[in-house]
Amino acid sequence: MGTVVAFDERRGLGEIEGPDGARFSFQCTRIADGSRVVTVGAPVTFRVVAGLLGRWEATDIEKS
Repeated sequence: MGTVVAFDERRGLGEIEGPDGARFSFQCTRIADGSRVVTVGAPVTFRVVAGLLGRWEATDIEKS
């Protein structure tokens, strides 16, 4: 469980904050329903995976 704390629709990039305060970047293509849009402040569920740049990223993002 987490909350979307930032999302730039034009760039398709955002950030989710987990329950422990950790933040994870994501790309709009990682939104599970294919919508490519999510509202800042929306509660979401997600998985954390190793990203291409050596940092943890959110994926399988589902709006709660």
